[in-house]
Amino acid sequence: MGNVTFVQGDTQVHPLPARGFDVLLSRGGVMFFADHVAAFTHLRHSLAPTGRLAFLGPQPEGTDSAYARATAALSPFLREASPAARGMGSLLDPARIREVLTAAGYTDIDVAPAEAPMTFGADAADATDFLLAMGPVRHNLRDVTPETTARIRTELRHSLGEFTTPDGIRIPGRVWIVTASPRTR
Repeated sequence: MGNVTFVQGDTQVHPLPARGFDVLLSRGGVMFFADHVAAFTHLRHSLAPTGRLAFLGPQPEGTDSAYARATAALSPFLREASPAARGMGSLLDPARIREVLTAAGYTDIDVAPAEAPMTFGADAADATDFLLAMGPVRHNLRDVTPETTARIRTELRHSLGEFTTPDGIRIPGRVWIVTASPRTR
């Protein structure tokens, strides 16, 4: 395709062309912006007047969710917000999403729920390694004894086995599909 270019940069500050894009898509990355309003405002300036913003973000998981069952071994240890927690949980609430996008100059904001299975690894051992490597988990387990960490690893691997599929460890999940248009003046 001649009209596709790949560029690596920090979306919050990367020099994007004014009105240079018809569509901006994100599959979960926008929740990590340090300043959501500033970042979405920056992105809005790069959208054509008839452009659209679309992104996926996680819905909050209940205590009885598949993810909660799969990661139950971690629950007693995830008590302290890690430095990364602000990102993962920053756009869980549809009201917060609308507030941020409105402040950043968007209109026609839609936040729709969708089911989305999450793949965590090729098998239970791989998924366990992935979960234990996540920033919030590492942060909360930083002072846990090696014996306790080994026990958590074993329990995680066992509980993740429930979610084994031919395509790897897939846990049912839920996301928000968010769309918005730049407000034109």
